[in-house]
Amino acid sequence: MTASLPELELTEVEIAGRRSRIPGLNAMRATSGFQRGMLLAGAIIVGLFVIIAVFAPLIAPYGFNDASSGGVDFKTLQAPSAKHWFGTTVGGEDVLSQVVYGAQTALEVIVLAVALSIVVGVPLGLISGYFGGRLDRVLVLVADALFSFPSLLLAIVIDISVSNGSSSKSGGILAAAVAITVVYVPQYFRVVRNATVAAREEPYVEAARALGASPFAIMTRYVFGNVVQTVPVIATLNAGDAILTLAGLGFLGFGIEPSSGAEWGYELNKAISDTAAGIWWTGTFPGLAIVLMVVGVTLVGESLNDVLNPLLRTAKLTQVVLPERTGVSMGKSK
Repeated sequence: MTASLPELELTEVEIAGRRSRIPGLNAMRATSGFQRGMLLAGAIIVGLFVIIAVFAPLIAPYGFNDASSGGVDFKTLQAPSAKHWFGTTVGGEDVLSQVVYGAQTALEVIVLAVALSIVVGVPLGLISGYFGGRLDRVLVLVADALFSFPSLLLAIVIDISVSNGSSSKSGGILAAAVAITVVYVPQYFRVVRNATVAAREEPYVEAARALGASPFAIMTRYVFGNVVQTVPVIATLNAGDAILTLAGLGFLGFGIEPSSGAEWGYELNKAISDTAAGIWWTGTFPGLAIVLMVVGVTLVGESLNDVLNPLLRTAKLTQVVLPERTGVSMGKSK
């Protein structure tokens, strides 16, 4: 019996260590109460849409552009029924299939746009903040110039320039992702650049310079980990904004080619005339998908901000610890 106890304890330690490496588990443990409920609700919503997007061909009853099945044409503008849960459009397409495939398009564009924004914005912010000088002034000027443009208008201009009349799904997704990337790169650049400016004067950076470390080694090994703590929060919040930007591009006719892929914003544009005739289902379900996905991503982003932001974390600890200490001292005085 005694020989098995150390093995049991070692197993429990290993299990605890493995659990701590599960993505998002530490963030969940750092929350409590209403904040944990927000994070959990947002994670469930986002996870549901990710599952729908990944398994869209298996979940959607028909193709996003199909107006018939088995040689039988669908009825146009048919109300939700057992055969078409979300009804049909004026062209006879199944609304549920369009919503499901629209989630796939949205996920592909958002993941690509956020990844490109981080890959471009974070290194530029590190280089600009660490070296300073003329390069820093030029990059800050470019970032401020991009900030001065309305985001949707800038996305439209970039989308037209990149797509160049391309009608393929991959070309449309790439054009939309690049358009959203250009809008959000300045945010990552400014946040990382400002944090790098403050970090480059810290004692540990000075010590690394004194030991002969190269600028590249200092930026990657010492500065990078201390200036990118807020990047996951920005990426999550930008993902929600990117959904709205993509929907705006599709609504105005600058998104994915309709024959190449489903897109929620374009479906809302087509539903305008249906709404005037009292046909609610063609616009309600794509619009509801946009709202739910934005809400889910925003809930996750706000919860992560409360967990990862050191200022908010310190303020909460102060609010919790000070009343407890006050209560203890009052109890002793009595």
